[in-house]
Amino acid sequence: MTNKEDIFKKVISHAKEYGYVVQSSEIYDGLGAVYDYTQNGAELKKNIKDYWWKAMVQLHENIVGIDSAIFMHPTIWKASGHVDAFNDPLIDNKDSKKRYRADVLVEDYVGKLDAKIEKEVAKASKRFGDSFDEDQFLATNQRVLGYKEKGQSILKRLGKSLENEDLADVKALIEELEIACPLSGSKNWTDVKQFNLMFGTKLGASAEHSTDLYLRPETAQGIFVNFLNVQKSGRLKIPFGIAQIGKAFRNEIVARQFIFRMREFEQMEMQFFITPGTQKEWYERWKEMRMKWHLSLGMGQENYRFHDHEKLAHYADAASDIEFRFPFGFKELEGIHSRTDFDLSSHEEYSGKKLQYFDPALNKSYVPYVVETSIGVDRMFLAVLSNAYQEEELENGTTRTVLKIPAVLAPNKAAVLPLVKKDGLPELAHKIMAILKWDYNVVYDEKDAIGRRYRRQDALGTPFCITVDHDSLTDNSVTIRYRDSMEQKRVPIDLLNETIKDAVDSKNWLKALAE
Repeated sequence: MTNKEDIFKKVISHAKEYGYVVQSSEIYDGLGAVYDYTQNGAELKKNIKDYWWKAMVQLHENIVGIDSAIFMHPTIWKASGHVDAFNDPLIDNKDSKKRYRADVLVEDYVGKLDAKIEKEVAKASKRFGDSFDEDQFLATNQRVLGYKEKGQSILKRLGKSLENEDLADVKALIEELEIACPLSGSKNWTDVKQFNLMFGTKLGASAEHSTDLYLRPETAQGIFVNFLNVQKSGRLKIPFGIAQIGKAFRNEIVARQFIFRMREFEQMEMQFFITPGTQKEWYERWKEMRMKWHLSLGMGQENYRFHDHEKLAHYADAASDIEFRFPFGFKELEGIHSRTDFDLSSHEEYSGKKLQYFDPALNKSYVPYVVETSIGVDRMFLAVLSNAYQEEELENGTTRTVLKIPAVLAPNKAAVLPLVKKDGLPELAHKIMAILKWDYNVVYDEKDAIGRRYRRQDALGTPFCITVDHDSLTDNSVTIRYRDSMEQKRVPIDLLNETIKDAVDSKNWLKALAE
């Protein structure tokens, strides 16, 4: 097991032990690729959504939010292309009997080439020390250039084969690269086949009179079919956006990597409606804006990169992913797509209703073009959690496990800890709780020695510990301990709210977006 695999296993274990994520229906032995968010996970997830909504809707005068239904008219999915084209290429290993996504097997192979590049960089950095120029090394080292060229060539061929639906070539590529089943090591593969990912269901009181429906595989179509409702009722002028956070469902056969790929998941999407011909400019602008949002959380610029698509979806004229460095490598976190007028035009055709915008500036009607930003809530949650998990060696020779979750997202902002369970300290601690709880999620903890309680709150990701001691009874001050630095300061009780607000207020985190 590699160190990264080991860390990922620890993150999953930590998520369960500290009330973040558990297997759904666990007492019945669970349900594959379905998870429940427990007390701290539910709060972190809510905070991620609030942070996105504030940046996307509240801070933009020309973006509004909706909440469309999960059940939608079945023809919508015909119009969107999902009935005919929403497929994954699957391949079975004849020996292990395990099924895989063929494209993911190839992408994982390329991921190993990326890992080799990282190793070369690490070795060279160690060898050259402070004089090491990483950019120059990446641009000139022959071994690195060889790995890069091989990876790009493989992805280009994969993209072309998938675009042409040449599944035989996808299998040939897997065989040429000698990709083995991760479980058994066997290279005995079946042919590649397409598998539709939508969940079917029925609507109606009886089998004879029921309608075949699908659980929505994405939230975007709920925005497109409400385009005119929102535009007219909001008197919105192009350019404008419609945002939505909601559940989506995909029958992932190869769901894996914890909450990274699930069958029931949540998306945060925004469709930005624009004048045809301006899509390139808006596409680049949204790429920049979305990367700024990610970087505002301070999780390390080196952990993000753009990946432009070789294979474009049937609706797109440009597409790029923001990838994040998860413990299992760089993987897609958010997609930015230039969708042209495909969706609205298609819904016009299938519904027989006009979905056009009259532009007073141009004095004509047209079907708007769209630039989309789409991020998985669960993937963002995993990015935050896995990046936050750290095991630190302290000066006294001990170690601590800490979740350095960005304070603005932390489930609980502070823990109030009476030094002892007597002498009036618990009473004062509860008074402080009563003051703070109107503005923040705060917890009370009086069990165990104070050092052990600090460690527990570190592991939970709580940014502040507020210790009430005997001096607090006379000087109306408490000791506030900072999670990340473990620094301790004496703060008047009257200034506690202000101290916490400075660190957790989303305004202070999102101000980078205005720069």
